[in-house]
Amino acid sequence: MNTELKKIALIGQPNVGKSSLFNRIAKKRIAIVSDLAGTTRDIRRHEVEIIDRDALMLDTGGIDETNDAIFSNVKRKAIETAKEADIILFMVDGKKIPDDKDKELFYELQDLGKKLALVVNKIDNDKEKDERLWSFYEFGIDQDSLFGISVSHNRGTKSLFEWIWAQLPPRVEEEELVIEEDDDDYLEDFLDPIEDINEQADFQDDGEIRVAIIGRVNVGKSSILNALVGAERSVVSPIAGTTIDPVDESFEYKDKNITFVDTAGLRRRGRIEGIEKFALMRTKEMLEKANLALVVLDASEELVDLDEKIAGLVDEYGLGTIVVLNKWDENRDDFDIIEEKVRSKFKFLYFAPIIAVSAKTGRSIDRLKDKLVEIYDNYAQRIPTSELNRVIEKAVMRHALPSPAGNYLRIYFSTQFETKPPRIALIMNKPRLLHFSYKRYLINFLRDNINFEGTPIHVVTRKKGEREFKEEEIEEF
Repeated sequence: MNTELKKIALIGQPNVGKSSLFNRIAKKRIAIVSDLAGTTRDIRRHEVEIIDRDALMLDTGGIDETNDAIFSNVKRKAIETAKEADIILFMVDGKKIPDDKDKELFYELQDLGKKLALVVNKIDNDKEKDERLWSFYEFGIDQDSLFGISVSHNRGTKSLFEWIWAQLPPRVEEEELVIEEDDDDYLEDFLDPIEDINEQADFQDDGEIRVAIIGRVNVGKSSILNALVGAERSVVSPIAGTTIDPVDESFEYKDKNITFVDTAGLRRRGRIEGIEKFALMRTKEMLEKANLALVVLDASEELVDLDEKIAGLVDEYGLGTIVVLNKWDENRDDFDIIEEKVRSKFKFLYFAPIIAVSAKTGRSIDRLKDKLVEIYDNYAQRIPTSELNRVIEKAVMRHALPSPAGNYLRIYFSTQFETKPPRIALIMNKPRLLHFSYKRYLINFLRDNINFEGTPIHVVTRKKGEREFKEEEIEEF
């Protein structure tokens, strides 16, 4: 995430349409939209393009005067976000008359000295604009900074976007990139093009670590996020399901930009009601965009089938993975026993390290940060073709290729054709005849000789000059 971008904060009471405007500006459905007040509880951040200028949108939870602990936190975080922002969009409901609470909030924001616009939503036609908009001039806002819009009808947004655009700096022209030829270009006749199997081509080798935090409700995902970031970033509550929208946060660590996505807790499908159905959908969308995952388990409870199903989502998307045992009492001495249970239940994540932490006390949080960087490096690494072939040749010498039905099999060479996760092609004379058990042997041998901890490996066998292959021919180990 570009930390130099101007920040735009969306502030306002619940259910005035902030999430809808956020989606409209982002040009995609990122925020959950619901008639239920308070759907947005945490701060959402997303880079946006306003005409031809870039900015970082901050969508806050609705500010509501209440004694409820969750919403008290939401109000505090929203005001803190406004202080962080360069531009503030204060949004009100045009169907209602201005009230004292709106005015107090507006004046508090006005005192911050930031660029401030009053956005009156739900002005659906000219008649409503004439009858309702004028009453909001009593806020003392300049005419140029007052906008009557209807997000649902996309009415009046053009003027608002032009105002925002005028507050943003022009883009800096980037120097033309010079792409140097790769040492392995001579292989392109055999290997190019190969489509991205898991549809993660959006993530080029940009060094961005995108971490999805998943697990059952109330296992401590938000607490782990706060501990990793070193600040109270996500609303934490003993109430199961506090986090509904995914929350993301970026910070620098060991020269890497790490973005955490604190996904909504997953419940049993039969218990998912209302907006939590959207949360399940959003979790899967976040996994599609992530490259690493923290599978969070509650170490104080027994593992259940739902833990296995949730972990299966990570396996489905081929992510680099760390299994996190949260709520680990420092006096416990049964890690080996718990580790064996996890390995038995999550056989498909045999490559993932298991770390016991306590988000509450900070136990092993620094170790978890270090492991995130290490696993990403494994996930994004490209093994030189010469080294890869050396290891494969050594493996074949130790355990000869099989001869199914008397057929002579030969591996001409091997090469890695993709990263995130690593994907390796074996160029052979009769690729269809190589049994999966021998592929598994090769993968295990590679793991013994190259650090692939925390990452799955995809393998495909091909003939010389063969450009097409079927997805079912890819095997993951």
